[in-house]
Amino acid sequence: MNTETANRIDDMLYDSGLFPLKSKKLNQLYRFDFSEDIILVTGAAGSIGSGLTKLLVNSKYKKLILVDVAESPLYELIKELEFEDFSHVDFILLDITNKKSLKHLFKTYKPTIIFHAAAYKHVPLMEKNPYKAVELNILGTKLLADLANQNNVKKFIFVSTDKAVNPIGIMGISKRIGENYMHFLNNNSATHFITTRFGNIFASNGSIIPLFKRQIEFGKPITITDKSITRLFISKQKACNLILKLASKKSFDYDIYTLNMGDPIKIMDIIERLISFYNNLPKRPEIRITGLRPGEKLNEDIIAKDENLIATKDIDILAIKKLNGSGYTNVDFLEIKSISPNTPHHEIKNILSKYI
Repeated sequence: MNTETANRIDDMLYDSGLFPLKSKKLNQLYRFDFSEDIILVTGAAGSIGSGLTKLLVNSKYKKLILVDVAESPLYELIKELEFEDFSHVDFILLDITNKKSLKHLFKTYKPTIIFHAAAYKHVPLMEKNPYKAVELNILGTKLLADLANQNNVKKFIFVSTDKAVNPIGIMGISKRIGENYMHFLNNNSATHFITTRFGNIFASNGSIIPLFKRQIEFGKPITITDKSITRLFISKQKACNLILKLASKKSFDYDIYTLNMGDPIKIMDIIERLISFYNNLPKRPEIRITGLRPGEKLNEDIIAKDENLIATKDIDILAIKKLNGSGYTNVDFLEIKSISPNTPHHEIKNILSKYI
């Protein structure tokens, strides 16, 4: 591991708050001007949603509507922000796959900007529960986007993932279909439908970094699927800052944007840096190789073979453009809606794979 990689890992560890006593710097507080906007955040209690929320509550806005289906995480977010000004903030417990509830939300609040961060994201879990990925990541996304279109929302920011690039798992396939639908709507709507695609949020909820930390502290073996596995990483603060910076733009030349995350990082390098943070371990932790899990890749990419990265005026934001002659696959949503909880897993994957 070279010095640059070690410093990148350390900076993300500090920013994550996992080692606050070792922090070298205070998190910079960014403020944005959405003073004319009613902002809706889905998945507000998740990693990206909560990160966006913490920046937005310290920015200018007309109204902030924070939506999540998870009761306890939403309550924890309320308590975390309890000393902020809540006079123009509403916390809504709502399932975005429920059409009646979602239509009532649009009628009540009339949002002008939507940050769609609600999604099922765990790759192996979605392989075993593919219907849930269909229900939320595809049909929930379509329902929310269609209502945004019908209600003349100005901007719809769809949070996607590098798992959507050349996807092999249900989670990535479902997000790719979401990206394609954003492109379709963007060519047929006054609403700007913009996709932000990035890699792993460092130390996000349920991710490997907090897991490694617990394994080290409890004296358990550190489990890794493969010693050669790499991932693209970005800190939550930087990702959320760049998403809001993108949303602040008045016009868009492209449909999909990504964030400058640097080179992929070996997971083994992260483990080594984590271990170095502990000075009094009785012995070096055992590292146990478990093998790649269903739907998981050894390495991820941020663009597909038929895409190019395009520089923008902001060095940290890159546009993604399809190569000439390549296009998007039209989706038969009637076929996707025919999928039920009883549909065999392999059949669900076969149906979805036609649309990527």
